[in-house]
Amino acid sequence: MPVTKKAVQYLLGIFMASLLPLSTSVATPLTAERQATLEHLLIQDCGSCHGLRMTGGLGPALTPQILADKSRESLIATVMYGRPGTAMPPWDALLNEQDATWMIDRLLQGVTP
Repeated sequence: MPVTKKAVQYLLGIFMASLLPLSTSVATPLTAERQATLEHLLIQDCGSCHGLRMTGGLGPALTPQILADKSRESLIATVMYGRPGTAMPPWDALLNEQDATWMIDRLLQGVTP
């Protein structure tokens, strides 16, 4: 059976996600200023596609209920590396893995503007 480009991208994403716990477990805590910047980014930039209340728009809803069945690592990888073939861009040029982890943890708690 031939291996498709999509399958290779998926497996690469899973592999990259498996490395995330190694790098985020030893990181220093984010400053209050950085958290405020990330909160703004989450509501304004992510909210421009996912809705200001994260209930959906161009992108899917990102509510705790919707995200509950998804692994934290795969969500972090999606933020970092995007979703090829969709409107979800990679954010690795602006965020590091610790930032992405903080944002995913915030989404899992629920975000309100």
